[in-house]
Amino acid sequence: MRDISIRYIIVNVLELAILGFLTEGPLHGYELKKRLGESLGSLWGVSFGSLYPALRRLERSGAIEGVDPAEAIDATGAARPVPSTGSLDGDLATARLRRAPRPGRRPRKAYRITASGREQFAALLLDGSGADDERAFALKLSFARHLDPYSRLELLERRRAHLLERVARSRRARGSGLDRYARSLAEHRHQSTERDLAWVEELIAAEREPAADQPEGATA
Repeated sequence: MRDISIRYIIVNVLELAILGFLTEGPLHGYELKKRLGESLGSLWGVSFGSLYPALRRLERSGAIEGVDPAEAIDATGAARPVPSTGSLDGDLATARLRRAPRPGRRPRKAYRITASGREQFAALLLDGSGADDERAFALKLSFARHLDPYSRLELLERRRAHLLERVARSRRARGSGLDRYARSLAEHRHQSTERDLAWVEELIAAEREPAADQPEGATA
């Protein structure tokens, strides 16, 4: 049952990350893999073997759709420009060459999020599962700007509740008959959890501040 739960979280996190990045604009599979690796880290093992099945699932469900590769954005988030040749005929020829696949290579497919995908993205952000997973929470927090204030607060309070439970468990563990090495490890984990708890409580306090106190340009 635990293995099924972990797999469910991994699949949800991967699809959440894909949809989150596609809200910023169309992307090629290669660029998606790069961004997923940067956000999820090597421990998640995001490979083309796990990425493309996820893309196919999302495409079948109507959450994403294929798009002209020329519309995809690069690593900086800017649209890929088509260089001007100074003449209409030359520009048309350049555009045709740009779209034409190189001999011996499959053309890279680009994807964009659909209206249904945006609804699915919001549902995954609000999903309460995985509250005890550090990376799942971190990813949701990185996309929290897409949530309304009430939902952001709910996300943070769920995390705080989990951390409070973890602090209580670690206090009991520190009092059990452990040798000095196990006790030192338990103390280290306890202190780390307390630091995380203090950080989350600061975020909650900031989220509850009146909008007038937020920096200009911040999302309320």
